[in-house]
Amino acid sequence: MSLSHHLVALLSRISWSATQRRAFSAGLMGTLLAVITPAHAQEAGNDRWVSDTLSTYVRSGPTDGYRIVGSLTSGQKVELLDTSGDYSQVRGENGDRVWIRSSDLQEVPGQAERLPQLEQQVAELSEELKTIDDSWKTRVQGMQETLDSRKTLIDELEARRLALDEALTATESELRDAQARLGDENNQVLMRYMVYGGSIAGAGLLVGLILPAMTRGRKRNDRWF
Repeated sequence: MSLSHHLVALLSRISWSATQRRAFSAGLMGTLLAVITPAHAQEAGNDRWVSDTLSTYVRSGPTDGYRIVGSLTSGQKVELLDTSGDYSQVRGENGDRVWIRSSDLQEVPGQAERLPQLEQQVAELSEELKTIDDSWKTRVQGMQETLDSRKTLIDELEARRLALDEALTATESELRDAQARLGDENNQVLMRYMVYGGSIAGAGLLVGLILPAMTRGRKRNDRWF
């Protein structure tokens, strides 16, 4: 399986939002570009690699007129010694100094050398993705549990509110009944007061009528004797 297919298969197994996927893709491209141009190539400025696209012949001098003395394979590492015109003098792993066209050299390692580095980088990124995915799942689970507990609390509070509403309705009904009974009792008390007052007034009126009559009768009896 090629590297790109491996990355696509890896990403398809992990659930990401669109923003997370774009951010990760940008980071991955930056990381792969950093791998493609490794730090050791900058430190060893004279290191070169034969182009991946060919296996080229090398000559004994810096022009096409010099005889061919051998060949270098694609991706082989050499040391740059000198440059003359279109040719560069390099030293191979066996120590021989030969000339090769400058266009057949590149400043980054060949695919055969970069592939293990890329695979290692992919493995590290895969582990990092797994860690991120596990952490995200844990956070989501925690948030879900929090939401569930809050929903349970809301349901309990809603049930208590309904019970309080029912109790308030019952209390208001009892209060209206008590007010109605109190009104009836007030009316009865008022009627009693009116009856008592009328009785007292009637008794007073009766006494007021009887006493003068009795007084006049006594006066007549006194004159007779």
